[in-house]
Amino acid sequence: MTGGRNLVLSIGRLYCDLVFRGLEALPRLGEERFAKDVSVVPGGGGFITAAHLASLGERAALLARIGTDPLSEVIAPALQQSGVDLRWLERAPDAGPQPTVVMVQAGERAFLSRRAGKARPTTLEAALADAEARHLHIAEFATLAESPELVSLAKLAGLTVSLDPSWDDALIHDPDLVLRSTGTDIFLPNASEARAIAGCEDLDQAGRRLARHFPVVVIKDGAAGARLFQREQSLNLPAPQGGPVLDTTGAGDAFNAGFIAAWIAGRPPSQALAEGIACGTLSVQGVGGAGMRLARGRVADISKTLLEEHGRIDA
Repeated sequence: MTGGRNLVLSIGRLYCDLVFRGLEALPRLGEERFAKDVSVVPGGGGFITAAHLASLGERAALLARIGTDPLSEVIAPALQQSGVDLRWLERAPDAGPQPTVVMVQAGERAFLSRRAGKARPTTLEAALADAEARHLHIAEFATLAESPELVSLAKLAGLTVSLDPSWDDALIHDPDLVLRSTGTDIFLPNASEARAIAGCEDLDQAGRRLARHFPVVVIKDGAAGARLFQREQSLNLPAPQGGPVLDTTGAGDAFNAGFIAAWIAGRPPSQALAEGIACGTLSVQGVGGAGMRLARGRVADISKTLLEEHGRIDA
């Protein structure tokens, strides 16, 4: 696509994240634990990916619904300051409250969330019809399961599509998940999701199985980096070691932003993978999924170092 089509649409539920840090242990039933710190920030993969795209200098718009309740009002200022295009954000009483309690301990997280109302905003068709829209990112399979026509609508509008399945106990083992995701150009599971969807423990085997159905498959593996599968070729890059880790919430969504930005810009697959890893690496240095604004220069430096140290294989 050429011309003015440079807008990425990102769709997914919008949450109010209550992030508790400084826990010695997670609470068990009947226990009360106290955190050293708490932050209240916007959350949800759709917003986090859009916010990181915006911080990278890309044009990104959020397709989501937000409530009129007090928790929704709390995150409104941060949404406005994120740099994300909010013209298609639908406000409705039934869209909230939609909180997520995030408990961070030793770099790992536990989540407790509530969904409210439907995920699909009434503004969807108008957003897809925008002459500048180029790509649709679907932040969770649950949103696609609720609105199964999402991919086909985007394709009819001439957009490419990416999908992060995002772990959902009720859906991740759906035998039709891959079939219901038909038409997706970039499939972006993490390691646990890839194993569950592909039905095997070996990540390379899982990637090859998924690559039979999607043109590009990228498996995110946390501190181990990420793997890309495209046609008959694959690439594995590790993540940089030794950096500070404050909160890993949304690291996968930050990776998505870096990879999508590089991919739609036409950069080689190896560079797109490296830039995704760089974004995920930087994101854990802030609190909340979009707490660390990604500097394009810093992303470029990290990705360049990764490719120099580990070689590049362009699939």
